[in-house]
Amino acid sequence: MPKQRDPSSLPPTTAAPGVHYRVETADLHAHLFRITLTVAQPAAVQRVSLPVWIPGSYLVREFSKNLQGLRARQESRALPAAQVRQLDKCSWDIHCNAGKPLQLIYEIYANDSSVRTASLDAQRGFFNSSSLCLRVDGQTEAPHRLDIAASPLTKGWSVATGLAPLKVNKQGFGSYLAGGYDELADTPMEMGLFWSGSFSACGVPHRFVVAGATAGFDGERLLADTKKICEAHIRFWHGSKKPPYKNYLFMLNAVDDGYGGLEHRNSTALICNRKDLPRIGDSKLPEGYTTLRGLISHEYFHTWNVKRLRPAEFSSYRYDRENYTQLLWFFEGFTSYYDDLMLRRADLLDDTAYLRLLNKTINQVMQTPGRLVQSVAQASFDAWVKYYRQDENTPNATVSYYTKGALVALCFDLSLRAESQGKAPVTLDDVMRRLWQRCKAGPMSEADFSAALQEVSGRSWDAEIASWVHGTGELPLQDLLQRHGVAVLQEPAQLAQALGLRVQENGTVHVKTVLRGGAAENAGFAAGDEWLAIEPVATGKKKATAGGWRLNKLEDVTLYAGPDKTVLALLARDKRLLRMALTLPTNVITWRLVLRDAPLARRWLTPA
Repeated sequence: MPKQRDPSSLPPTTAAPGVHYRVETADLHAHLFRITLTVAQPAAVQRVSLPVWIPGSYLVREFSKNLQGLRARQESRALPAAQVRQLDKCSWDIHCNAGKPLQLIYEIYANDSSVRTASLDAQRGFFNSSSLCLRVDGQTEAPHRLDIAASPLTKGWSVATGLAPLKVNKQGFGSYLAGGYDELADTPMEMGLFWSGSFSACGVPHRFVVAGATAGFDGERLLADTKKICEAHIRFWHGSKKPPYKNYLFMLNAVDDGYGGLEHRNSTALICNRKDLPRIGDSKLPEGYTTLRGLISHEYFHTWNVKRLRPAEFSSYRYDRENYTQLLWFFEGFTSYYDDLMLRRADLLDDTAYLRLLNKTINQVMQTPGRLVQSVAQASFDAWVKYYRQDENTPNATVSYYTKGALVALCFDLSLRAESQGKAPVTLDDVMRRLWQRCKAGPMSEADFSAALQEVSGRSWDAEIASWVHGTGELPLQDLLQRHGVAVLQEPAQLAQALGLRVQENGTVHVKTVLRGGAAENAGFAAGDEWLAIEPVATGKKKATAGGWRLNKLEDVTLYAGPDKTVLALLARDKRLLRMALTLPTNVITWRLVLRDAPLARRWLTPA
């Protein structure tokens, strides 16, 4: 990214920044923010634009579709509409008097409750500036001021953000300062009635705000667990030294059904299911709370791994188009490896619970035929058109750079440890810290990763990178796990995986995906089919019995087929009824990890 001024270094008496935004809640029920952008010294033809994507989420989302009513004022008068000229889907030229303050006023429709865009209603407001704030061409590296205006509509609300405050009231409404547009776009705003708590991790202030929680929410438990996670991460990267930020903010929106997170330089925006929050007085934590803690760990690890140490292609963002890199297997995959591992190192999981999560990741990858079609490097490059645009063929054509990337990290970690047994241990932890130093917490390339591996281990790992990162063969997981005290048992797969199907059950069985090479594909199943029933097949001396069996759920197949190895599947497709001979397989397996040598495994699972 271009070098920008640190707003914390700007004295309070600094003159008003040349780019100034005022954000108002124009209409809560219509979900409208009103933005007034003032450019102190515009060019004669001042170009402005709204990003089409947000860093960390690799999909063109066309934020400008939500912009309406753009108009301009200068010297106390409205500029004619002809002087506000739209150039393309997301950029405009404003023809004005150069050097005279220019005002642009517009509204943004905000009704997306995800972490990626903006939302506004009577209960809560949230936005990323990439969805609200026009970029001012030629002035993106100068300090930017953002004012959050209070109004009768927001009575009782508070504001939380990682931006440096200039002058704010107790509720957080007022003026904030960013060192440039990149920082502004990378610092979301939370507004509303939310729970707030704080803690210190390794001497650094952290704040956690939660919107949408119930009255029984155990905030103290969430703070205590998050503190352990943060301290484990800080010590991983810096030992006893301070992290590269002065404070950190977690923003969590608890909803009825939702999950996700997006990393930022000194904050993160999170979504979880309301029922997954810890509750006061409950002795047993919700099962989904482990998932939430893993999400917190994942986004916090990104503070180092992608927000600072980042792909060389992200040195300077292009907000008007896709930004391609082949390194998401490292920045998302390795982060996915460490997110749950850090929970184990923070003593928030035991060995068995951690291996259960790792087991799930392994089986997810093993059950994806696309792992044999696409490398994780290519999956990274194709994220814009494949991972973020999934369809019924996605599992057959691509692989997740999150899950397989995590397993690539596991292979590097266990291989490094295996080669250094009997000597001073060398681990992937050492490689990550070496990269941090080598790249000065900035842009990196695959060559840097290769060099860091060689620097810490004394040998080249180019063959492994070619095979594991750029190849499509199987990873040496079983051997490596067994060498580190974890046995790999093979068991019969669940019925859906055995058949090569992914289905939706709602009183009937709807086929969502037919996996490549599976029994269902061989029989002729297709995505979109409704599987109605099975009928027996007459084979040899055996005669088919009259009629068949209606299916309400997939597991009914096992009940009604009995000992038969082949059945007739009755499907509905495009209003036609089809009968297909389906062979029920018995040779599809899944993995189960079992701890065999706890002391040996803990050399990997717990920090030295």
